[in-house]
Amino acid sequence: MPELSRGQFWEQRFAATDTYIFGETPNAFLVSQAKRIKPGDRVLAVADGEGRNGVFLAGLGAQVHAIELSAAAIAKAKRLAASRGLSLNWEQVDVTDWTWPEAAYDVVAAIFVQFITPDERQAFFTHLKRALKPGGVLLMQGYRPEQRAYKTGGPPEIDQLYTEAQLRDAFSDMEIVELRAHDSVIEEGGGHSGMSALIDLVAVRPTRDELTQEF
Repeated sequence: MPELSRGQFWEQRFAATDTYIFGETPNAFLVSQAKRIKPGDRVLAVADGEGRNGVFLAGLGAQVHAIELSAAAIAKAKRLAASRGLSLNWEQVDVTDWTWPEAAYDVVAAIFVQFITPDERQAFFTHLKRALKPGGVLLMQGYRPEQRAYKTGGPPEIDQLYTEAQLRDAFSDMEIVELRAHDSVIEEGGGHSGMSALIDLVAVRPTRDELTQEF
């Protein structure tokens, strides 16, 4: 049987149940950073899945552009937003093959985007940075390699997880406000549930920088 493509894998996973795999409540790290989002801010929610984070951001008064590969996930996200009387701009895209806007967003939120392979990582991180306006804020949370011992979420591929050294190096051209590795219990539906090896990043694009370099 042929191996599923990334798009087929996520479409099948999200379409398999009407239940929200990662829950309907927003990521706790993102909630903790709500003070950084002002009403009217343009926010990009990367690989937003079933919408829990994008809907939360819209509830803060942000203009949310939520991108996601799976049509089934977007359909669930739209239902979640409608149930809360909120409006978002959804776009079905593959983040590794998308014409990313440049200097377009006040905030970029990339929560558990763990499907990026090592070969794709440099370009992906560069796109996250360039998508921000000067002075814009990047909010990231992901799993560390130690997550494989917990088996409470995340991919089996250890090289798709983040280390503190890796993120510090990759975002050294930004102002790193917070970079914190920690083990914490999270409850995000059945997909992320239990003690987890996490890493949080808050970084600001300088008002004058050199992010136009080629990658």
